[in-house]
Amino acid sequence: MKVSDFDYDLPEELIAQDPLEDRSSSRLLVLDRLTGEIKHRHFSDIIEYLEPGDCLVLNDTKVIPARLLGVKEDTGAHVEILLLTRKEADVWECLVRPGKKLRNGARAVFGDGLLKAEIQDTLPDGNRLVKFFYEGIFEEVLDKLGEMPLPPYITHKLKDKNRYQTVYAVNEGSAAAPTAGLHFTKELLDKISDKGINIAKLTLHVGLGTFRPVKAETVEEHHMHSELYQVSKETADIINATLASGKKVVSVGTTSTRTMESAAVPNPEYERLVSEGAEPVKYNGLSMIAKDDGSYVSKYIIKAGSDETSIFIYPGYEWKIVESLSTNFHLPQSTLIMLVSSLAGYDHVMNAYNEAVRERYRFFSFGDAMLIK
Repeated sequence: MKVSDFDYDLPEELIAQDPLEDRSSSRLLVLDRLTGEIKHRHFSDIIEYLEPGDCLVLNDTKVIPARLLGVKEDTGAHVEILLLTRKEADVWECLVRPGKKLRNGARAVFGDGLLKAEIQDTLPDGNRLVKFFYEGIFEEVLDKLGEMPLPPYITHKLKDKNRYQTVYAVNEGSAAAPTAGLHFTKELLDKISDKGINIAKLTLHVGLGTFRPVKAETVEEHHMHSELYQVSKETADIINATLASGKKVVSVGTTSTRTMESAAVPNPEYERLVSEGAEPVKYNGLSMIAKDDGSYVSKYIIKAGSDETSIFIYPGYEWKIVESLSTNFHLPQSTLIMLVSSLAGYDHVMNAYNEAVRERYRFFSFGDAMLIK
C-alpha cells in the first residue's frame, strides 16, 4: 500500500489550537465499521454505545513537562532540550535544538542555574544522551522549569498545563498525551462505571515518534519507534474475562490499542479446542469459539507484564483483542490513520474523515473524537 493512499485534504483552520472548556462537550463521529454508517453525536453520548459487561481500557500515563528552554553555558545562545526517555537516574535520551551547538561535551543552563545539562553522547538517530545536574528532586525542578511538549501543529500557548493531561493520568513518563482520553471527565467515567461497564487501566509512555512523519513511499517500508508499556495482572484479568463473556473490549486511543495488541498471546484453550475439531467463528471481529454455556474462548488473550513495543498496525492486520475504538482524528498519511483504517476498513475511514471535514469537525490533539463500533 502507498502511504499517499492515506492522504486527505484538511483546511488549516480545522486544526484545534485550544482545548474546549468542557472536556466531554466535544463532538463525536460514530462510525459503524461493518456498514460504514455515520452518526454525529457529542462525546458525552459515548455511554449510549457501551453495554454492561463491556470493558473500557484507558492509558493512565502522565505527560511530564519535558520541554526545557535555556542557554548554552559558554555563549549564552538559546537552546532547547526535549526529554524523551530516562536511561539512568539523571541521564535522559533527548531531542536537542540547535543540534550543531549541542555536540558532545556541550553544557546548557536552565532557570538561572537551577538545572544544568551536559551532552554525553550522540545516538545514531541524532538524539543525545544528556546528564542533568541539580539540587533536590528532579521531578520538582522539572515541574518548575519545564513546559508541556505540545505537538508542532499547535501554535497557541497552553494556559493550563493540566488540559494536556487526562483526568486519570498517574504514571509519569510520556512526552505526549494519549489525547483520545482528554475528552473524559471524572463525572462521565463515574456514569460509565455506574452503568456496569468495567474500566481497566494500562500504561504506555508516549514518545515523540508519534508525531514523526512517515517518510517511506509504501506502508510496508516504515519502521515504528519503540515505546514502553505495562499491563497489570488485574487489567489482564478484566480484559480476558470480557473476551470470555462475549462483551466488547473498547480501547480509548491508539496507545491503549497498541499496548493490548502487543501484549496479546495465543490462548492455549483455543488451540486445544481447534485441535479437537471445534469450529472458530468471527465474533465482534475476533476469532472465537462459542461454548455451549454461552461463553467464548478467544484466539488470543492478554498477558500481564512490561515490555517495549514497536508494533505497526495497518490494513491486513489480524486483530487480537480490541473490538471497538474511541480516538481523535489523525494527521494525513500518519501511522495512526493507518491503524484506524485497519480496524474499520480503509474505505469507511477515508469516507468518515472526508465527512468530518465537510461537517467542520475539529482535528488532532485538542479536536473532536471518533468512535468506531
